[in-house]
Parts: sequence; structure tokens; C-alpha cells
Amino acid sequence: MKGMTIIVKNVTALLSGLIFLYGCYIVLHGHLTPGGGFAGGIIIAGSFILLVIANGIQYFRLNKEKEESSLFEGAGIFCFLLLATGGLFLAVPVFFKNLLPGGTPGELLSAGIIPVYNIFIGIEVAAALLSIFLAFVIFKTED
Repeated sequence: MKGMTIIVKNVTALLSGLIFLYGCYIVLHGHLTPGGGFAGGIIIAGSFILLVIANGIQYFRLNKEKEESSLFEGAGIFCFLLLATGGLFLAVPVFFKNLLPGGTPGELLSAGIIPVYNIFIGIEVAAALLSIFLAFVIFKTED
């Protein structure tokens, strides 16, 4: 799979960056607007999937041994669980305890630790979806 025409590759290079930034915006503003870690993670994975579709598998130098997306997937869920159980080890043992101060309602830093949870969920979802897509692409091209 060598990719598509040069026009498609150039337009994809421009658009994938904007799509990635929009996914980051959805992840960071998930506690204020509809969205969050899951929706933003899907959008972020879509930006990388778009690059693979337009440029072919040689763009990321893919093969069966690549495990970076699985590493990010594991790290995202591990950090999420670490924060969730972090409240259990404080003076007041509470699962999912808010470890950060709440801010002014309606502002970006107004939800305590929820935006941090959204970030780790976004990383995990993006890496998982990208891993699934790359597995399909790698195994199809090797047949």
C-alpha cells in the first residue's frame, strides 16, 4: 500500500494536524461541553488513521513488532487507575477522590481532577483504536 496522490497526501498532512488539535480541545474541555476523553480520543486516533490511509503503511514504518500504541494504551489506563486509587491512600479513604482544588464554575480549571481523568482516558482510547486499525492494516498487507 503506497498511498494516494501527492495532492491527497498534502491536504491530509494539513488536515490531520487540525483534527488532532480539535481532539485535544474536546479532551480538555470535556467537563464543560459535550465530549471528554472518549470522544476526543476517537478524534485523535482518527487524525493518525487519516495519515496512514493517505500515505500508506510506510509512513509510520509499520511492522508486526511495533508496540508504541500498545505502550500508550497501557500507560493511559495505568495512570487513570493510579489516580482513581490515589484517594484510597490519603487520610480520608475514598475511591475517585478529588485531589485537586475546585475552581470557578465554567472555567477550564473548574472541575478538580476530572480533566486529568479525561486526558488519560483520551490517551487510552486513541491508542486502543489506533492499535486496532494498525493490526488490521499490517495483517492485511502481509497476506
